[in-house]
Amino acid sequence: MSSMTLPPPNDFGATWTFLEQGLDQIMNRLEQGLDRTRYSMLYSAVHNYCARGTPSQTSPSFSSGIMNQRAATYLIGSELYNSLSKWLEDHLVKIRTQSEQYMDEALLQYYTKQWSRYTTAARVVNNIFMYLNRYWVKREIEDDRKNDVYDVFTLTLVCWKRHMFEFVHHNVIAAVLKLIERERNGETIETGLVKNIVDSLVSLGLDTTDSTKSNLDVYKDFFELPFIQGTEVYYTTESEKFITENSVPDYMKKADIRLAEEENRVEMYLHESTHKPLIFKCETVLVKKHSEALWEGFQSLIDHDKQDDLHRMYSLLARIPQGLDPLRVRFEAHVRKAGLSAIERIAQTEPVDPKTYVDALLEVHRKYNELVQKAFSGEPGFVASLDKACGEFVNRNDVCKSTSSKSPELLARYCDSLLKKNAKNAEESELEDLLNSIMTVFKYVEDKDVFQKFYSRLLAKRLVNGTSASDDAEGSMISKLKEACGFEYTSKLQRMLTDMSLSKELNDQFKERVQQNYNQEGSNGTVREEVWYSELKHRIVDFNILVLGAGQWPLQPPNTGFNIPEDVVKTYDRFQKFYQNKYSGRKLNWLFQSCKAELKTNYLKASRAGYTFQVSAYQMGVLLQYNNANVYTFEDLQKSTALSSEALTPALGILVKAKVLLLVDNDKLGENGSRYELNFDFKSKKIRINLNMPMKTEQKAEADETHKTIEDDRKFLMQVKYIAHIQLSIIEMMDVVT
Repeated sequence: MSSMTLPPPNDFGATWTFLEQGLDQIMNRLEQGLDRTRYSMLYSAVHNYCARGTPSQTSPSFSSGIMNQRAATYLIGSELYNSLSKWLEDHLVKIRTQSEQYMDEALLQYYTKQWSRYTTAARVVNNIFMYLNRYWVKREIEDDRKNDVYDVFTLTLVCWKRHMFEFVHHNVIAAVLKLIERERNGETIETGLVKNIVDSLVSLGLDTTDSTKSNLDVYKDFFELPFIQGTEVYYTTESEKFITENSVPDYMKKADIRLAEEENRVEMYLHESTHKPLIFKCETVLVKKHSEALWEGFQSLIDHDKQDDLHRMYSLLARIPQGLDPLRVRFEAHVRKAGLSAIERIAQTEPVDPKTYVDALLEVHRKYNELVQKAFSGEPGFVASLDKACGEFVNRNDVCKSTSSKSPELLARYCDSLLKKNAKNAEESELEDLLNSIMTVFKYVEDKDVFQKFYSRLLAKRLVNGTSASDDAEGSMISKLKEACGFEYTSKLQRMLTDMSLSKELNDQFKERVQQNYNQEGSNGTVREEVWYSELKHRIVDFNILVLGAGQWPLQPPNTGFNIPEDVVKTYDRFQKFYQNKYSGRKLNWLFQSCKAELKTNYLKASRAGYTFQVSAYQMGVLLQYNNANVYTFEDLQKSTALSSEALTPALGILVKAKVLLLVDNDKLGENGSRYELNFDFKSKKIRINLNMPMKTEQKAEADETHKTIEDDRKFLMQVKYIAHIQLSIIEMMDVVT
């Protein structure tokens, strides 16, 4: 029969001979080409044979004259299917026999070449037998007559697995593993060869119950399992040898490289499902088994600030469960020790400078916060360890030995130095950064109530004395504290700023009222009255008063009497009257200890223009007495000013120290009978001389008073909590009784 002539539809022998010739061409010589005509004739031969309505000549006859169409189709399809299966088996036996002459990489080359040729041809064969798939195979599968019936393409894969793979897989897998080991040893291999083997194993994962589905059983059982086992053996041997001969940093570099290689290996030629078990095994062998050595090497790395090595150690140990826990503990201890050492060095000098103290705390925090961000990628566990360590050395260090409230006090004083006017005030942007750094330390301060007390008192001083560098900076700092601790923490501080604004408005209104009175009364008065009002106007312009809410400001009433000098009494009375008219029912408590004044001298020859003394109210009361006499005894001054000896002595001390007053006959300051003479030979290079300076004893007394206030507040709070607890218990008991 000519190969170009279709066989009779009812002649199975002729039909199979025709198809067999086509199968031989497709399976063995497809690269030579298969024209459309030949392909169509092969398809038609299958179609004609399966679609006819009578059994073939070789088929057994039926006793019944009525043929069941389903039975006939079954018999015809069965012969064709079984013959194709047998032909594929014979074909694969030949391929398998030829493979026996190859080993290692040559075997892989042969296997992948034959696999590629076979699967390409199998797709063509599947299309030729499409009619068989569409009817007979489909019905067999649906009726579950036979468990080993598949569509033709799946049949080709099943045959390869049964008659080729199951006989050669030992040598093939061994060759693949050997090739991968060569690559691990540094050799260059043909990765495409491994990729093709892997793809073939995945393709052989057949679901016998559903040809449309597949699984990875073949890949995992025959390749992945021995591959993972071989990986464990290889890296166990290598890592144990390497770490005994090299340093921990060198070992980490090696482990890092190996893990990256395995990651790349999965991407290059392994199935993606292998990633998890492969990397897990590598992490176990390369990291977990040597974690003790890595942990022990951590201290040396952090001592020498080896950030790259620390990051590498972090990255490796982060791969295993609880791998970072010992590092976090060691890191916390190291930071705590560094902080304590930094404070120990500056604690040797007394008194401790607030700026030096805070800068030392910040320097330690900056250093190790940068380390956490760079070396440990900002991992929350290390951030928590840093916070714990900072909390320790901020609140419990050599400076805080006497009292734990020393840190918040120094922090508040450093903040005061930044916000107070001075020649070295920072630029606005720089000041904002410094305030943010203060908040960094503030976060770790445990006694935040101590900071609040000192900060509020220092803020009050800045505002009352007019030494605040910037209203915006003051507001910014309060906003930061509010964000950190809430509205209640800063409500009084905010109210203090509000009082300053209200006081400015009140001053303007008072001066406007005095001006109106002057215009109304002075314009109709005598020449003498007009001169008096002119002098009064001049004095009022320089008069400023702050009216502050008693509940918001940490200011204490004066602990001494004070006679207001006659030069100020009239202004004092006028403001009292003005305020009472404006706010009926309110009472003003004058805090003379917080007042200040400027006095112009006209008795000194050393300066033609005269000096301007910046003094406290008490110093003003003393100096104005010398308008009437040149020498006064301590008792005279005490009587005329009504100041207590505790208030008068410091005021005199600064005036004597500045040589504005002279102690007569080397009398002792503050003693009864001691005399104080006005110094007509006073000289100074400055025109404006600040005599309103607190003495160290006053500063210490003020600090002690602040600490006492804090302790009293805490005791009161504890009592309130205790009473509330007792009341709650009584209520609960009453509920039970009723």
